[in-house]
Amino acid sequence: MSDGAVLVDLRGVSKTFGTVTAVHPLQLRIAQGEFLAILGPSGCGKTTLLRLIGGFLLPTAGTVHIGGKDMTRLGPEHRPTNMVFQGYGLFPHMTVAQNIAYGLRVAKVSRVEIDHRVGRAMDLVHLEGLADRPVTNLSGGQQQRVALARALIMRPDALLLDEPLAALDLKLRKAMQEELRRIHASTGGTFVFVTHDQEEAMGLATRICVMEGGHIVQDGRPEEIYNTPTTQFVSTFIGEANIMPGQRSNGRVILNTGIAFADSGAEEAVVSIIRPEKMSIATHRDDQTLAGCDAYLSGRLLDAIFRGPHVHYSVAINDKIVVTIDSRDMDMRRRLSIGDDVVVAWRFDDQRILTDR
Repeated sequence: MSDGAVLVDLRGVSKTFGTVTAVHPLQLRIAQGEFLAILGPSGCGKTTLLRLIGGFLLPTAGTVHIGGKDMTRLGPEHRPTNMVFQGYGLFPHMTVAQNIAYGLRVAKVSRVEIDHRVGRAMDLVHLEGLADRPVTNLSGGQQQRVALARALIMRPDALLLDEPLAALDLKLRKAMQEELRRIHASTGGTFVFVTHDQEEAMGLATRICVMEGGHIVQDGRPEEIYNTPTTQFVSTFIGEANIMPGQRSNGRVILNTGIAFADSGAEEAVVSIIRPEKMSIATHRDDQTLAGCDAYLSGRLLDAIFRGPHVHYSVAINDKIVVTIDSRDMDMRRRLSIGDDVVVAWRFDDQRILTDR
């Protein structure tokens, strides 16, 4: 969490639907000005958690405090939050300006104030000149901007976003990610964003909470989540990872591949986790490409995929283990062919040892 004042404070919050626990008891504090991504696969509880913050669901246990006030039993209309849904929820019979102004009209704000704030909101989301256009005549990206403007115009303390980019194509989704970053920087507000897309979370958020099975399993800055995952699930859900099982005994780990190294901790089954970009590949162990590495494994090249800035290699170490390597060495690509015998290597400092569970 950032050093800002706490805006949202969930204390022991849980949610159960019949016999199913969607969110297990958890603590979550969100600071003013944060851009928090709640990340996880379908069914992990992330949307339920967002709805608990917004008041669309009431917790089975625990309390929800926003701005220092207990709002556990208050509905969304009584909370200083606003939500942008995946389907946008626009009124098809209204124009852009009418949709954006809807909340202010319900609140009986003066017409002069409405016109002023609608104009500013449309400028913020780059919808200039579209005030009188029916929302049914807008592109998906423009409709998404209308939904954002309608939420932002109410000046919520926290803007809640439930996978609002999921329906957009890849190019438009990238463009809207940039817009969300710009709007967050411009307003200085607090954004809480639910997504199942790890790349989206890494690119947008200042902080990520990873959820699995109704639990927050890791909470930290994007670089912490990526570089130091605390569980196997996080290591594979956030980016790609090579996982090699082994055993820790007498202050030493021996991987099933035969690689051994000193490592203190409990005597138990463990895994070594290495990101593909932290592994190197060459035709032989003495190749300068592998200089400085600590661990070496022989294997057979299964595949090589050109991905622009790097080549993605797949190498079979044995019948059970296949590792992947992301290499920026384009000269190496020209030297390797599918089926070649190769050596893969990595530095011990670049691996992460976790309990095998």
